[in-house]
Amino acid sequence: MHSPDHNDPDQTAKVSMFSQPKAVYAVAFACVISFMGIGLVDPILPALKEDLGATESQATLLFTSYLVVTAVAMLATNWVSSRLGAKRTLLVGLAIIVVFAALAGASGSISGIVAFRAGWGLGNALFIATSLAAIVASARGGFAGAIILYEAALGLGIAAGPLVGGTLGNISWRGPFFGVAALMAIALVATLFLLPSTPKPDHRTALSAPIKALRHRGLATMSLAALLYNWSFFTMLGYAPFPMKLSITQLGWVFFAWGLLVAFFSVVGAPWLQRRFGTAVSLYVAFTLFGLDLALIALDPTHKTLLVSCVITAGIFIGVNNTLMTQAVMLVSPVERPVASAAYGFVRFIGGGLAPFAAGQLVARTNLHVPFAIAAVTVVLAAVVLSTAHRTLAAADRGLDEDGHRVEDADVVEGEIADEFGGAPGAIDELENARR
Repeated sequence: MHSPDHNDPDQTAKVSMFSQPKAVYAVAFACVISFMGIGLVDPILPALKEDLGATESQATLLFTSYLVVTAVAMLATNWVSSRLGAKRTLLVGLAIIVVFAALAGASGSISGIVAFRAGWGLGNALFIATSLAAIVASARGGFAGAIILYEAALGLGIAAGPLVGGTLGNISWRGPFFGVAALMAIALVATLFLLPSTPKPDHRTALSAPIKALRHRGLATMSLAALLYNWSFFTMLGYAPFPMKLSITQLGWVFFAWGLLVAFFSVVGAPWLQRRFGTAVSLYVAFTLFGLDLALIALDPTHKTLLVSCVITAGIFIGVNNTLMTQAVMLVSPVERPVASAAYGFVRFIGGGLAPFAAGQLVARTNLHVPFAIAAVTVVLAAVVLSTAHRTLAAADRGLDEDGHRVEDADVVEGEIADEFGGAPGAIDELENARR
């Protein structure tokens, strides 16, 4: 297997994303399917409610179980991967996804689907935590070549998830679950045979490391801001399909358009804004505009055109926020990047997981305006919380952590993509180790 030279910039420039080893494409393909996971169920939520006699709150538990289990799993992904190595962790994660996605498709009750969706979240966290590191280890062109592939997989997965969910959901609500199981099974076999064995890390990560990392003020502040922001994000993502009252196919296209904007502004828009205005200002503006977007929804969530337009437009702010928050966390925390990412992911996905279920409960007890109004306020509060770490964010733009120390390889962190589960920080540390 070709071993990449991470230090040769000429090689990086010459190598194309279309001339990579088969192992790299196998993992990248699995990344696409994995990133489909969140948006995949959006188009079928109303169908699940109708076909299985579920309430809206019960249907939104597909998000809650997936994200809350993912959040808790974040605390253990580094502990597992530091003992099993990247390839074994990838394979375990893929196998779990295949099993639980298939079980969700075969289930005949909403409670069964919710439970199996939780298992899916566990597998996804394990897989994504090491996927980019595995690509970096095998890709030609070093980190830059690998990140192009990862960005492409991220964008394609986010955008295609709702569209695939809508297409397969038109056949049956079981279609998206069986579809993911089949595609991930192909990725599992390809990864097993094509990806070379990866060495275990030099040292093992303690299970308590992510919790201890939250003692650092900068990381804790950003994690709290992310929790508030993710509450708003997943209120919209998890509950907006119900008042839209669209067909499965129509919902698929709406969230496909949303996903395209998320992908574009994650990969292209956010780095440009950061270079031009800095991380802090870009985030304050994106949070505020997202709050206004949600406030418009809250004014009249039954106005279909308004609701659809606001949901699609939200992709701009979500793409910017995800990328800039993720890369800032990598820079400000003085602990190892994978540990910081795990701590951050744990806190923020708790907010994201609880929000859709809370929205359903609020609508049942009050009215349709309330959850979106709360989401609008919550994301503005996220900007307020983030502003208390303004100096820390300014230092991060200069390549310094919250203790004022120079961050190693800050250049490869800047412009980083939105990595929802911690793969990017792990891959950056992999790059550092290769350079030593």
